Amino acid sequence: MSAALVLTSFLKALGQLGDRRLSRVLWLGIGLALLLLALAAAGVQALLLWWAGDGVTLPLVGEVQWIATLAGWSGPVAMLLLSVVLMVPVASAISGLFLDRVADAVEARHYPQAGQARAVPLLEALRDSLGFLGVMILANLVALILYLVFSPVALFIFWGLNGFLLGREYFTLVAIRHLGRSEAARMRKQHAGVVWLAGVLMAMPLSIPLVNLAIPVLGAATFTHLFHGLRARVGPGSATG
Repeated sequence: MSAALVLTSFLKALGQLGDRRLSRVLWLGIGLALLLLALAAAGVQALLLWWAGDGVTLPLVGEVQWIATLAGWSGPVAMLLLSVVLMVPVASAISGLFLDRVADAVEARHYPQAGQARAVPLLEALRDSLGFLGVMILANLVALILYLVFSPVALFIFWGLNGFLLGREYFTLVAIRHLGRSEAARMRKQHAGVVWLAGVLMAMPLSIPLVNLAIPVLGAATFTHLFHGLRARVGPGSATG
C-alpha cells in the first residue's frame, strides 16, 4: 500500500512536468543546478591548473608537461563527476528555494480543496534550507568512511542515507505549509517508512548525471502528492496515520 502510494505520487508528478507553471520552475531549477555545478567544476579546474603549473615532477618518471594540458580540458569531466558527488546538497538547496512554487502548482491542479497553504517566511525557509544542507553535507562526509569500508554496497548506502535525508527534508517542507512545524514533524515520524521509501526513489536518480538535474523539482512535486495522499487516509483535519 505504501509502495503503491509512493509510485502513484511519483507518476502524477512526472505527468505534470509539461504543465506551464511546473515546467517553468523545472527549467529554472535545471539552469541553477548547472550554474552551481559549473562554478564548482571551474574551481576544481583552476585548482588542477595551479597544481600542474608549468610541469609536474612524478617519482620514477621525472618532469611531465601533459598534466597541465589535461587539466585545461578537465572542466566538462569534472562537471559530470561533481554532478554525482554534489547533486544531493544542490538538490537540497534548490528544493528549499522552489518548493512553494512547485507545491502551489501541484495543489492548484490536483488538490484545490486543500485550501490556501501557509506562506513560510523567507528567513524561516532560508534557515530550514541551510540547516538541511548542513546536515546533508556533514552526513555524506561521514559516510565516505562507510563507502570505502563497504565499497561493494556503497551505492546502496548512498541511496539509503540520502533517501532518509531527502525524505525528511521534502516531507517537512511540504507539510509545514499546511500543518505547522510541530504537526509536520509528528506526521513525518508516524509515516517514517513511506517517507524514507519516497526519499530513496528520489536519491536513486541523483547518482545519474544529467537525469539528476530534474530531481529537485520532481521530488518537491512527488512529496506534495505523497503528503496529500497520506493526509487523505485519515481526513484533512488530522496528521495521524
